[in-house]
Amino acid sequence: MPDSIIGQPLDRIDGHAKVMGRALYSADHSVDDLAYGHIVTAAIAHGQIKAINTAAVRKMPGVLLVMTHENAPKQTPAPAKAENRHARPKPQLASAQVQYFGQAVALVVAQTPEDARAAADALEVTYARQPGAYDLEAERPRAYDPEGGDSKVGDVETALSRSPVRVDATYTTPYQSHNMMEPPASVARWNGDKLTVHCAVQLVEAAHKSIADTLKMPPEKVEVISEYIGGGFGGKLPVYADAILAALAARELRRPVKVVLTRQQLFHLTTHRPASIQRVRLGAEHDGTLIALAHESYAQSARADEFSEPVVSSTRSLYAAPHRLTTERISALDLPVADSMRAPGEAIGLLSLEQAMDELAERLRIDPVELRLKNEPKEDPEKKVPYSTRALVSCLQEGAKRFGWDRRQAQPGQVRDGRWLVGLGMAAAIRGNFLRPAEALVRLDSAERAVVEMDMTDIGTGSYTIFAQIAAETLGFKVENIDVRLGHSSFANTPGSGGSFGASSCGAALHDACRKLKARLDAGEGAQGLSEIGRVEPGDDYKKYSQYAYGAHFAEVGVDVATGEVRLRRMLGVFEAGRILNAKTARSQLIGGMIWGVSSALHEESVLDTRFGSFVNNDLANYHVPVHADVPDVDAVLLDAFDSHANVLGSKGVGELGICGAGAAVANAVYNACGVRVREYPITLDKILPGLTKQSG
Repeated sequence: MPDSIIGQPLDRIDGHAKVMGRALYSADHSVDDLAYGHIVTAAIAHGQIKAINTAAVRKMPGVLLVMTHENAPKQTPAPAKAENRHARPKPQLASAQVQYFGQAVALVVAQTPEDARAAADALEVTYARQPGAYDLEAERPRAYDPEGGDSKVGDVETALSRSPVRVDATYTTPYQSHNMMEPPASVARWNGDKLTVHCAVQLVEAAHKSIADTLKMPPEKVEVISEYIGGGFGGKLPVYADAILAALAARELRRPVKVVLTRQQLFHLTTHRPASIQRVRLGAEHDGTLIALAHESYAQSARADEFSEPVVSSTRSLYAAPHRLTTERISALDLPVADSMRAPGEAIGLLSLEQAMDELAERLRIDPVELRLKNEPKEDPEKKVPYSTRALVSCLQEGAKRFGWDRRQAQPGQVRDGRWLVGLGMAAAIRGNFLRPAEALVRLDSAERAVVEMDMTDIGTGSYTIFAQIAAETLGFKVENIDVRLGHSSFANTPGSGGSFGASSCGAALHDACRKLKARLDAGEGAQGLSEIGRVEPGDDYKKYSQYAYGAHFAEVGVDVATGEVRLRRMLGVFEAGRILNAKTARSQLIGGMIWGVSSALHEESVLDTRFGSFVNNDLANYHVPVHADVPDVDAVLLDAFDSHANVLGSKGVGELGICGAGAAVANAVYNACGVRVREYPITLDKILPGLTKQSG
């Protein structure tokens, strides 16, 4: 489509405002008479607050308010279960009970942020500690089955026992923290009985409902604004203590209040990716045909808030096998709340499945790419419906050709570059495609200019730009004549940013609104002031077809023969995600996801002290993520496609696809380089060295 605006690699239309400092993030909002709040967090993981000595702190310089469970306003209790976890009430300082380390136990508000933090640090809180459960492995006997966690086809146990070639391996993945660049922050102000909250949230409508319900207010009296977000990755799906406490304090003081979480608080006051223990069993014929596939997951959930990581979800659709079993079990621990983190399920599930496939390929003495091609399903093996599109084979073949996969040595440890052992690895990628109900309003300012309004957010992914492209093409306008306004709860309702459903869902609703307006313009109606609301909902195609986006990762690593240090040398991902809405922003997202996959394989881990239920490496000095030197040559290639069953635009989500399988490709490359198979992520040198020493010995 040479004349198409959609798909073109346009620069971000909000980029100039961001680099010039004119794009205001939540903490950037400043209003007259602003006060500053600092949250005091629990120093125990489970127990009761015995006493809080507020008298001395109230007399400290600049202190305006000390709010605890003893004087906090009444709020709506959190329900045990909710249809939408992120839209339910989130009461703060509601009781003396401490449910996890780092829970908010007080808010100190002062004239300056320095005064607030100094006073918060001086606040004396005493506790009655109670025994808690913090160790995932120790609590395994008490694991339970969350609703909808299992699937079964055929007789896996019998099929495995009769399989000529088998793999039975256990893999572990650690806790991870989102560590987005912008920590959660809120500025709350009241105008009479009307509340406005500027906060960093991915799901504006859910936040709007959560805040209104928590404060027992009519929704029309609450406005939530989140125009720019400095990264989310799922870490800003819920409303946190900063928003609720800022609103409560602002009402008490009758002046605006700002609350910003510190980097250290982010590790406990916000959500995290749960740790997991996964067992993968594969049974195959000598020619590589899978007979049986079993993937069983066990992960953490917070006792205070149940969440089941969908670890095995994509295993159900990736490869053909007549006998299949997937299970998910969770244990309720007295830890901070676990929740979705970029590519929930696939991000850690494929770390295990795709390494197990590599182990099977080695036992069969079959090329890993060929093994995957051998087990390509003709239809979804569990849903028994056709795929809307199925491009895994194309991604594998194109990636192998571009990467030079044919030069790979099957025997580990055969390639050396000075002190570096060099290896190649690959893995498949799959990520479910979703459509959510969405609305979009488009209003014409003239015959050539339009305004788009949605409560959709841009978490750094390019939402402003792609929506301008969709509106411009559908209306026949220039991109620069489209004014995209996002992130206000008073705008048209959308599902927000998350799950890779945002662009397609909101884009389809926007297309609907623009199409209606274009028809009225073509009919001769006057332009100025015309408006339309577009809508979209998932239809029967989401039942009739199995919908996924696909990819293939190829990685080359070096392993230092003496120290076991791992260095990524180059990496390629080839992906198919339907019609691409902007080639530049899509490629950027995919590369970002791939880098996160590298990080999951080699770097990231929130280290839990199982004695006290706390994450001990709670800053960016000790929570390791890749820097530029760690990712010297990473590229992403997008295949041309159009999925007519996904939505009117033919697009699929790309935001999470890049991380899916990427870490497994690195893990498999490490093994190919040095012959040491590490099944406990991240793959740090202390886990490689014993194997290297044994080999050299």
